[in-house]
Amino acid sequence: MRFAHLRKLMVTILASCTLVLFGTASAHAADKPKYKLAWTIYAGWMPWTYAVDKGIVKKWADKYGIDVEVVQLNDYIESINQYTAGKFEAVMVTNMDALTIPAAGGVDTTVLINGDFSNGNDGIVLKGKGKKLADIKGQKVNLVELSVSHYLLARALETVKMKEKDITVVNTSDADIVAAYKSADVTALVPWNPQLSEILKNPDATEVFDSSKIPGEIIDMTVVNTAVLKKAPEFAKAITGAWFETMSIMSKNDAKGKEAREYMGKASGTDLAGYDAQLKTTRMFYDPAEAVKFTESADLVKTMDLVRTFSFDHGLLGEGAKTADAVGMEFPGGKTLGDKNNIKLRFSSEYVSMAAKGKL
Repeated sequence: MRFAHLRKLMVTILASCTLVLFGTASAHAADKPKYKLAWTIYAGWMPWTYAVDKGIVKKWADKYGIDVEVVQLNDYIESINQYTAGKFEAVMVTNMDALTIPAAGGVDTTVLINGDFSNGNDGIVLKGKGKKLADIKGQKVNLVELSVSHYLLARALETVKMKEKDITVVNTSDADIVAAYKSADVTALVPWNPQLSEILKNPDATEVFDSSKIPGEIIDMTVVNTAVLKKAPEFAKAITGAWFETMSIMSKNDAKGKEAREYMGKASGTDLAGYDAQLKTTRMFYDPAEAVKFTESADLVKTMDLVRTFSFDHGLLGEGAKTADAVGMEFPGGKTLGDKNNIKLRFSSEYVSMAAKGKL
C-alpha cells in the first residue's frame, strides 16, 4: 500500500510524457488489445495474486476479448509513478496517493473500485521504552514520507496535541522498513501490513496508534486512466468482474475460501492464520453493494476534504497550487470538491454497481 523527496519532480516529468506513452496503451497481443494493472504487496491487494494464478483474470479478460496483465512490482511509489507515466493503465493505490501523484500531476484518473479501507492495517510502532503515543515526541520516525503513513502520523499527533515539528520524519521505503527496525538508531516507525505484523513480532515493539482510530480515511483502491476507461470500458468490466469473483471466493469460510486465503498469505510471506489476522484489520468490501454504498456516501467527500487539506499543507498538490481547491475531484451524484474546471480524480460507482446487479 501506500513518496520520496524527488517525487514532485518525477511527477512533473512523468505527467508530461503521459500523452505520448498512452499512444501505445492498447498494444495488440495475439490481435487482442492489451492492458496492464500494477500492484504491490499489501494485505488488501493479495487477491490479485490468486486471481492471476488461478485463471480468474484470464477468464474475465477472455469474456471481453482483451488481454489483461496484472503485474506485481516491489516498490509501491514506483508502481504509481509508472502508472502516471502511462506504462500501466491501472494501479492499486490509496486515496491520498491517487490525488497527490497522478491527479496532481495532471493525469485524469478514475477510481474504479474502493476495495477496502484500513481499519488497523496501518500503525505507529515505538521500540523499547516508548509505550504510549505521547512518547514519540522528539523521536525520528521512519515511514514512507508524504504517503498515507505520513497522513496517519499527522492525524495521530493531533490526538495528543502535538505537531510534526515535534518529531523528525525519516523517509523509508516500504520494502526496507522491516529491516530498518533492526537498526539501533530506529525507535519509531509507521508501517502497513504485512510489514506491520512482522515488526510487531519483536518483543520490544509497541503499537501506540493505528488506522482503526480514523476509520474510512485510508482507502485502498483500483484506479484507471480516465482516457483509457472511456475508450475501453471492457477493461474496467474485466478487472471489476475478476476482483469481485475473487472476493466471493475468499470471503467464505469453506475449504475453497480457506485455500484462497492461505494462498494469498503464503504469497505475502505468512500463513493462513497470519493472513486472516491481517484481514481482521482490513475492512474489505467483499460485497460489491457495500462498495457502492461507501463510494456514494457523504462521508467519502468529507474524508477527501481532510486528505486534500493535508496534501496542500505538505505541498503535494503541485508548485502552482495556491489553495487546496487546485485539483478538482468528482463524486457520484455530481458532487465535487475543488476546481470544477480541473477535475482530475473521479470516484465512480458505475462498474461496481454492475457487479452488484450481476450485469458484468
